Order: sequence, then C-alpha cells, then structure tokens
Amino acid sequence: MSKAGFELRTTRGNKLAEMIGSFSQSVTEWTGSSLAFFIALGIVIIWAVTGPIFHYSNTWQLVINTGTTIITFLMVFLIQRAQNKDSLALQLKLNELVAAMEGASNRLIDVEHMSEKDLKLLRSHYRRLVEMSVEDGDLVHSHSVEEAERRHLKKHRNHPKRRSEDESSKRS
Repeated sequence: MSKAGFELRTTRGNKLAEMIGSFSQSVTEWTGSSLAFFIALGIVIIWAVTGPIFHYSNTWQLVINTGTTIITFLMVFLIQRAQNKDSLALQLKLNELVAAMEGASNRLIDVEHMSEKDLKLLRSHYRRLVEMSVEDGDLVHSHSVEEAERRHLKKHRNHPKRRSEDESSKRS
C-alpha cells in the first residue's frame, strides 16, 4: 500500500485487447530485429534477381509494390501503437520523478496536455532560468521556475538602482 492510500495493480482487461497487445508487441520486437532486416533484404534481392526471368513485367513490379504497400500500411499502426505505449510509459516515469523531487514544479506533471501556447510560455521560463544561471555564474545549481522567479524578484527589490526607480515611479 502506498502513502497516498492506494495500491498500484496491473489490471486485466478485455481478452481480445490483451491478445492484440501481446501480438503487436511481439511483431514490433521481431520486425526490429536483425533477422527481420535480413529476411526483408533477401526478399528484395530475390525479387531483383527474378526481374530478367519475368522480363521486368508489370506483374513482377506489382508483386513488390503490393507486398511493400501492405506491409507498410500494417507497420504504421504497429509502430504508432508501440510509440504511444512507450511515450505514455516515459511520461509516467517523468511524472513520478517530478512528483517525488522536492522543489520541482508540479505544473510539469501533466505538461503533455498543456496547449502549445502554454508549452512555449513554460519553455521561455526555463530559458530564463538558464539566463539567470549564466548571470549568476552558476550553471550547475538547479531551481524550479517559481523559486527562480522569487529569487529574481527578491534581487530586483534589493538592488539599489531598481529600488530608487520603483520608489520614484510610486510617487508619480
């Protein structure tokens, strides 16, 4: 049982979905193997060698075109499924690290669901962190966005020139 009061358990879903998932995982792993590459290379070589036998006919070309089209069509879905699963697993791992790290900004936990505009704004905050680190001469010290903003505002308020500018603007 975790501190949050719930236990993480793997769930069993629909049998068909499990079978499809298992099959696609196996196919994805196999098609990424050296053996699969050499089999595909062998098929292409055999096809090229048989060109003169079939007089480079339209049927001979159609065989390779049809075969590669079907395989490509199916592989797009397998690759996308594997990519989605890997991406989700990676996001969950990163979320765990952010949630567990003291001082980390919790706004990053579900960052993949932010709008593109918000992501660009967040990126600009992190770029500003780098700039502040360069200004401070300390590139190895890490801060959250909020902590860096608080430190920056504190420095800004304590800076003699800025303080006098702020006071004069209040009088106006």
